[in-house]
Amino acid sequence: MKLNKIKKSIFAFILLFNFTASPNLSAQNWDIELLDKINPPNPNSLYWQTTSSSANWFPVVGITATFLAGTIQHNKKLQNESYKALVNIAINTAVSQLLKISIQRTRPALAYPTIVYEAEPIGSATYSFPSGHTTLAFTYATTLTLQYKKWYVAVPAYLWAGSVGYSRMYLGKHYPSDVLAGAVLGTICTLLSDKLNKKLFKRK
Repeated sequence: MKLNKIKKSIFAFILLFNFTASPNLSAQNWDIELLDKINPPNPNSLYWQTTSSSANWFPVVGITATFLAGTIQHNKKLQNESYKALVNIAINTAVSQLLKISIQRTRPALAYPTIVYEAEPIGSATYSFPSGHTTLAFTYATTLTLQYKKWYVAVPAYLWAGSVGYSRMYLGKHYPSDVLAGAVLGTICTLLSDKLNKKLFKRK
């Protein structure tokens, strides 16, 4: 049964890839039309730039704080939670980068230079699908939700992750489908890697 669920998730993800890969599809037209509404001519909001970059440093801060707290308190459980988060991020980052290289979707600002305006076009030559920042944010949000199982942890975590996804569109870095794929990938892969973590870090 679990294997069937995994197969269904992978199949749905493949359909999403195929559905957004071709510019001739109506989905691609919807993709760029929605992005055009979100992405302004001058996407220089410091708030959204900071939100976007937080996907790179916020998980690091959280994992480090958890590890230090576990070390200071001699709490093995807390230390293991930091290790689990690292495993989740490592797996999801690897999968995300592998998909980028395999699919090779052009960044929207390069594909539609007269429509999409990109903030700080550094690294524009890298591929677009899925959104790595969004994948990372939803990976950590799902990790926190699984670890603490409290609504007051889950809600802010997913609001932050969703904001990261929105910021990537606002800044002209990704299509909406890139962000959607990153959210799905980060969530599903974390749920699957959580099963691996339970085997690697068995409670004593």
